[in-house]
Amino acid sequence: MKALSKELKTVAVATLGCKVNQCESASFQARFEDEGFSLIPPDRKADIYIINTCAVTAKAAAQSRQLVRRVQRTNPKAKVVVTGCYAQIAPLKIREIAGASIAVVGNANKHQVFEAAVSGSKDDHPVQQNPETEYFNNITLQKEITKLPAKRFSGRTRAFLKVQDGCNNFCSYCIVPYARGRSRSFSPDWVLSQAHTYVSEGHREIVLTGIHVGHYGLDLKEPGSLHELLKKLSAATPEVRYRLSSLEPTEISLELLQFMQHTDNFMPHLHIPLQSGSNGILKKMNRRYTAEQFSEKVMRCIEMVPEAAIGVDILVGFPGETEEDFRLTYDLAAKLPITYLHVFPYSKRPGTPAAKMEQQVPTQTKEERVAVLRKLDHKKRTNFYGSRIGKVHPVLVEAEKSGAGLAKGFTDNYIPVHFRAGKEDVNRIVPVKLERLQDRSVIGSIV
Repeated sequence: MKALSKELKTVAVATLGCKVNQCESASFQARFEDEGFSLIPPDRKADIYIINTCAVTAKAAAQSRQLVRRVQRTNPKAKVVVTGCYAQIAPLKIREIAGASIAVVGNANKHQVFEAAVSGSKDDHPVQQNPETEYFNNITLQKEITKLPAKRFSGRTRAFLKVQDGCNNFCSYCIVPYARGRSRSFSPDWVLSQAHTYVSEGHREIVLTGIHVGHYGLDLKEPGSLHELLKKLSAATPEVRYRLSSLEPTEISLELLQFMQHTDNFMPHLHIPLQSGSNGILKKMNRRYTAEQFSEKVMRCIEMVPEAAIGVDILVGFPGETEEDFRLTYDLAAKLPITYLHVFPYSKRPGTPAAKMEQQVPTQTKEERVAVLRKLDHKKRTNFYGSRIGKVHPVLVEAEKSGAGLAKGFTDNYIPVHFRAGKEDVNRIVPVKLERLQDRSVIGSIV
């Protein structure tokens, strides 16, 4: 392999999409730093650009293409490496973007990003619709998870730890299984090692993440579970606060809730995708629960962990969603004791069953329904935050300050709070009394 000139010493990593992409980008950055490169922001002129793309919506795909064009304009002579989900499902479209030398690296080949970046090859040969090249393989055939060790999340107190990749569910609207492949897990020993690395770098909070975290361990030679992994992590690193990214409602077990009840460093915070409150729409989505089962699960969570924050995803405007379907969704979200909503309009993804369904909902209707649910989200957050006023919660103080110059952080149950603190408090867990509401957060003071 012909190496690039030793004078090329700056690299910019741009990340779109989910926490899993952020984990992987942290690994890219660590490798480049170890090799003597300087990291700079992606809006500056760099020798090498790494673009970790997203494809979960049409908007994310468009942003991925725009970002490739933008870095080419910033430095037409730069080496550009495009990876991630959009690169995986649409390599030909990436190739059609003229300009700088572009290397397309598939999701199964992300461990080769550094190699692709420093290679002297222009890598500008035509890519077929289903390319099998040095840096691009068929993701659906991958049986092992790609190891991408990370050292730190620069400028953050909170780190994301990828424990699993891929998904077996194939919800009818979702492109992710086609971009990420089947569910694959890291061994518990590898996860523990990565957690210890984060601890040695000073991180005090770790979020376990993956494409389908609830399926962690089911594919291993010695099958394990997320609950067992959490027990090992919390015991091995008791000084670290742990959170989970999204869990399916069917995967929130009695054992997991009991563990949350009795474990100080497992935070009372869950994120549970609902998507729709209509059983007819849930069935068309290929979701594997009913609205009634979802409701029962949320109520069990609150019964066992009353102070827990519960976030919910809702997908609005799925093909065939009627006003009655939407009303069922709104009514369910309104009556349940949930903390906040993440609301998304349905986006047609070519290659998924839902893209071919009839009765596609007009864009304006989707936007109107999204706006209604986002108002409900504001009400839910305000009610939950208000219910904690006057109480004291442990807060991890973040390095970045608010626009008003106040320190900020999240309580154990994920309430954003601003308060006065000194430099010596950064990256420490301090007791903060929540005193009053302000916009979408809370003002407090260290006790």
